[in-house]
Amino acid sequence: MSPRGLTPAGVKTEVLAGLTVALALVPEAVAFAFVAGVHPLVGLYAAFLVGLITALIGGRPGMISGATGALAVVMVSLVADHGVEYLFATVVLMGILQILAGIFRLGKFIRLVPHPVMLGFVNGLAIVIFLAQLTQFKVPGSAEASGHGMSGGTWMTGWPLVTMLALVGATMAIIWVTPRLTRAIPAPLAGIGIVAALVILFGIDVPRVGDLASIEGGLPRFHMPGVPLNLETLQIIFPYALILAAIGLIESLLTLNLVGEITGKRGGASQECVAQGTANVVTGFFGGMGGCAMIGQSMINVKSGGRMRLSGISAALFLLLFIVVASPLIEQIPLAALVGVMFMVVIGTFAWQSFKIMRKVPVADALVIVLVTITTVFYDLAIAVVVGVIVSALEYAWTNAKRIHAKTYATPEGAKVYQIQGPLFFGSAEGFAELFDPANDPSRVVIDFADSRVADQSALTAIEGVAAKYEAAGKQIQLRHLSRDCHQLLTKAGQLMVESDDDPDYQIATNYSVRTGVLGGGH
Repeated sequence: MSPRGLTPAGVKTEVLAGLTVALALVPEAVAFAFVAGVHPLVGLYAAFLVGLITALIGGRPGMISGATGALAVVMVSLVADHGVEYLFATVVLMGILQILAGIFRLGKFIRLVPHPVMLGFVNGLAIVIFLAQLTQFKVPGSAEASGHGMSGGTWMTGWPLVTMLALVGATMAIIWVTPRLTRAIPAPLAGIGIVAALVILFGIDVPRVGDLASIEGGLPRFHMPGVPLNLETLQIIFPYALILAAIGLIESLLTLNLVGEITGKRGGASQECVAQGTANVVTGFFGGMGGCAMIGQSMINVKSGGRMRLSGISAALFLLLFIVVASPLIEQIPLAALVGVMFMVVIGTFAWQSFKIMRKVPVADALVIVLVTITTVFYDLAIAVVVGVIVSALEYAWTNAKRIHAKTYATPEGAKVYQIQGPLFFGSAEGFAELFDPANDPSRVVIDFADSRVADQSALTAIEGVAAKYEAAGKQIQLRHLSRDCHQLLTKAGQLMVESDDDPDYQIATNYSVRTGVLGGGH
């Protein structure tokens, strides 16, 4: 814990940031519960339990976790087909899979996500948060319709719409001006408090939290999922658990990176996997719908001054307090105030500099930013990130495939030397084979790999193919500056190698690490 956090002022900042987050969590947890087709308390309990446990043992202080829409849209078909008890069992299995991902340190693979994908993820999620708030500008026909996104209810018109927009604008203005007047209270909390006071004091007729659903309830109780413990149940829940675990970890780890950039901290990916998994296992046994990190709530917390675990713990405890004790008061908060807070989150989250960046970076990177943004909005985060990584990897492979070339010269003895330049891997294997002219080359040929790097089995196959062509033409060929593992893996061409003390030392198709000699020839 930082020295700042031990001071009364630091504790006050953390607690107030947690209160702000808790107020914004209520309508989102209720709405996501409706999306999944479960009781609002199932979403609220998930927000409390997941938020508390990840705040206590998560990989990044300042992050906020809870029930999310990305998971809810996957859960809806499971609940509709098999019931809520199967959802609880799925959440438990989802948590177990996430714990295993942390134990086996799979979180490190989030490093493979390129920066353009991160920009697209942030922009896409900001747009999703914005679109989700538009639901509050509809008058639903029923409580259930209000939780099903833009499909239910009719748009507000006339004075109700004007009043709603005015209150949203007032909240945003208060949030904008408060930091310029005082830092004693988080700006979003000031916006919620002032607008809520005006609405309650003057009896303004606008939608309130209680119009979504009652949030009154007791403490969450231990509940063993009521499903048969057999192979058939596993066959039903495992595909859902796997998808939910992947989506939850991807969103959590990307949020971890984003919060890390703001707070200047790194690491914690594996710890976050274990924390998310532990939280979901517990949530499944206490009647919650599971969850993951929430970028919007995390941004509210960080922008409100939350930097330590205390803010996340406070948010979870305040949320429980709302459910058990203060539900009548919380239900009077106007939705317009919470929409205003989320609109400011959208403005602060969207990477506006990406418009400038896209004019300067390669076209492929700009396309990845746009592609990930669009896919996040119209499909989901997991698909968007996977698509972005695949497209970036293919673009990288294509770029490196074009780098393969050779410098040639003749030795005094009449031999022709090919000095290979650029990486040799599956993408450049065909181009490598086209560099040689076995029919017209002299009787002795040397292929020097000192300035190249043999990366995979396709590269080894390409080398053997070239060697076979020269042998078929009755010409002598030698291979120089290949690593010793290439010596072992090459079968037919192995006897053609010339070993020397400056041969590179790297491994083919393995988990590369920094080793003695790895910066020698061949890189």
